[in-house]
Amino acid sequence: MTPRPWILAAALTLALAVAVAAVVVGHPVGRAPVDHPSRVAALTPPMGWNSWNRFGCAVSADLVEQSADALVSLGLKARGYDYVVIDDCWMASHRDARTGRLVPDPVKFPRGIADVARYVHARGLKLGIYEDAGTRTCAGFPGSLGHEQLDARTFAEWGVDYLKYDNCNHGTSVSTRQYVARYTAMRDALDATGRPILFAICEWGVHDPWTWAPALAQTWRTTHDIADSYASMLANFRANVQLSAFAGPGGWNDPDMLEIGNGGMTPTEERTEFTLWAAMAAPLIIGTDLRSIGHDSAAIYANPEVVSIDQDPLGRQAVAIADGGRPAGSAGLWVLSKTLSDGGRAVVLFNSTAVSETISTTTEQLGLPAAAEYSVKDLWSGSVSMTSGTLSAVVAPHAAQLYRIAGPAAATFG
Repeated sequence: MTPRPWILAAALTLALAVAVAAVVVGHPVGRAPVDHPSRVAALTPPMGWNSWNRFGCAVSADLVEQSADALVSLGLKARGYDYVVIDDCWMASHRDARTGRLVPDPVKFPRGIADVARYVHARGLKLGIYEDAGTRTCAGFPGSLGHEQLDARTFAEWGVDYLKYDNCNHGTSVSTRQYVARYTAMRDALDATGRPILFAICEWGVHDPWTWAPALAQTWRTTHDIADSYASMLANFRANVQLSAFAGPGGWNDPDMLEIGNGGMTPTEERTEFTLWAAMAAPLIIGTDLRSIGHDSAAIYANPEVVSIDQDPLGRQAVAIADGGRPAGSAGLWVLSKTLSDGGRAVVLFNSTAVSETISTTTEQLGLPAAAEYSVKDLWSGSVSMTSGTLSAVVAPHAAQLYRIAGPAAATFG
């Protein structure tokens, strides 16, 4: 089949970006080796919970352990949410004067991080932790710059499985080359421990990390921090959706954590966020209080068919395509197409405007081969219909419809 124009454009964009990154860094830049343990652990986007969006600095061992329990009791562990990530403010204000090691806050983590890791691991989950590629973290605690080897060994000894590595307080280290050097230092230190620790770069998209981070990390932030609002969610979506050429098994574009359950968005907007993140093959990191989450918000996180779109083993990020005769994203109307491992498509019709709109596409525009009919399943309502070529819906303001079109090998959905 003749490649679609957007496929050619994406391939050209990726090739140019890799060439540019190779010049900047001084050596060829590609993905980390496919058999690298941390990359194997991220053959699909990571899923889990992080303390920051809801709790900020109010983190503690009790909160982390209770959140781990909630992942299990809510059935979210069974859906694939297996990382429990402690964000900033977990440590004391100074390193140990004798050893130079990071010290867990004795009030927040009186038994230390290793004890929390044992608790999390006993529930079949994995522990994540936060540090910074500068002299201080964003909240002002000791950073890892110049201490990478020691800190990586400490994390490994504690049983850490995931490191979120931020970008505050780096002084004059502002060029792309310097950014790459700071993150490479920690990647090398993690590798030297011999423990598979997923490396999540949080560089905020400053120096186009999608062009160089695939050689270093399993996820890389493409945006600034998300806030609990529709406007912030939409801005992060717009920034991330154009980067589909850079994502794939072992390495993922990260538009930041999910705000579902925090109250700043309507139920429709919460479902839209989850739909868009799943289509974009983004990490699904819950950022709310799981101990008191509402039923409707919990059901969004737990929807198995939407999660399966995010976790599809082919590892494609959805691509924005034309809405009928209009350019992709024109007037706030979006059609996203994600190729699935069965040869089918996940299709999003997203209306980012304030009024209801009709959004349409066709199986030809989606790149599907000619067929008499295709089976189409609405992954939120569960309804199944047939199409001979056109997929169209009236989409409410700020809403996103998500469909799975059966691949050529599958006649219909049961």
